[in-house]
Amino acid sequence: MSSNDTSTVEPADTSGYLDMDLLRFTTAGSVDDGKSTLIGRLLYDSKNTFDDQMEAVEQSSQQRGDEHVNLALLTDGLKAEREQGITIDVAYRYFATPKRKFIIADTPGHIQYTRNMVTGASTANLAIILVDARKGVIEQTCRHSFIASLLRIQHIVVCVNKMDLVDYSQEVYEDIVRQYTDFASRLDNVVDISFIPISALKGDNVVDKSENMDWYKGSSLLYNLETVYVGNQENHVESRFPVQWVIRPQSDEWHDFRGYAGRIAGGVFKPGDAVTVQPSGFSTKIKGIHANGGEVEEAFSPLSVAITLEDEIDISRGDMIVKANNPPTVSQDIEAMICWFSDKPLLPRGKYIIRHTSREVKAMIKEVKYKVNINTLHKIEDNFEFQLNDIGRISLRTSEPLIHDGYKRNRTTGSFILIDSMTNETVAAGMIA
Repeated sequence: MSSNDTSTVEPADTSGYLDMDLLRFTTAGSVDDGKSTLIGRLLYDSKNTFDDQMEAVEQSSQQRGDEHVNLALLTDGLKAEREQGITIDVAYRYFATPKRKFIIADTPGHIQYTRNMVTGASTANLAIILVDARKGVIEQTCRHSFIASLLRIQHIVVCVNKMDLVDYSQEVYEDIVRQYTDFASRLDNVVDISFIPISALKGDNVVDKSENMDWYKGSSLLYNLETVYVGNQENHVESRFPVQWVIRPQSDEWHDFRGYAGRIAGGVFKPGDAVTVQPSGFSTKIKGIHANGGEVEEAFSPLSVAITLEDEIDISRGDMIVKANNPPTVSQDIEAMICWFSDKPLLPRGKYIIRHTSREVKAMIKEVKYKVNINTLHKIEDNFEFQLNDIGRISLRTSEPLIHDGYKRNRTTGSFILIDSMTNETVAAGMIA
């Protein structure tokens, strides 16, 4: 373009991309089952990698002495991950096809990093469970599947990986399908389970159908991800707005402005709606809702907004604005399923900090109800000592009332974390019953 050229470049039309359906999914399975390699293969074969990325991966693979280009390096970014060849942290990757947008959470398989797996899976709509064709269904397979069920991930795709190492055997695949189906029959929250035999290293049935497994009549993994129906899991019935911050601008333009900022956790809010502030119980009406630099006529989860009220009520961080006709539970006694993250065991009658929505209060473990045997899903009622990665049900007593719903009704208001007040370590994640 010359210096005298006054023409303007039209902005690219992104409406089609922005309107596309979004699927959040996570990968899970035991260590070295090929989760990072699978994601790398998905990105590479679907043309979602840049040339400079691949050049860097090829160079790193050569330096490591790998026989093949190690696609796992596309997701394993930490130095320790590359040195050990395992995933430690949760790696998020974004890509799109003409049919759908995707957010992938590549989670660790090592039992030591189960807490990272829980973090990555907490926002997912679908879970890919990888099973090594040589090992079959093992304890970590069961653990991650049970956690996915607890987190109310309704769609599970079981990828039987490394089929190239068992000569693409149909018998091996069908035996693993039987093993997993028997275990999954005891999972409560899973809506559907799909099985796909793959080789992440070779690319079989990942993006394109494999010619090495003509006995498999199903679809490829990418086709499954593009077509699986995932409804909106946001609760648009019960209105919940945890207050994160009280906005009081010190300026002449906004001299009397008092807004309550936060992220809507459920329902729909409109100006004029009658609302109640919990835990105080005071009632008022919404005066206005501010977002994106102006006022909006309605707001719904998961938007971040600032709400103004008609009456001046004492509201602070941790309070919750709700509709008057469907209030949440306000209680100091909580029952929940927890996954224990700490090397230190759970202390009976132990005191911890509970962080729930924008509220943070002290809590005491009243009782351990039971633990869960990961392999059989039976209740263990004769051993209440919670160790690293144990899952079970407990009851808590909080120092101040918690404003909550059951996790089945609302993921946001039904979940919490426990923190050791001495070390500031996150020791558990909980789902309120």
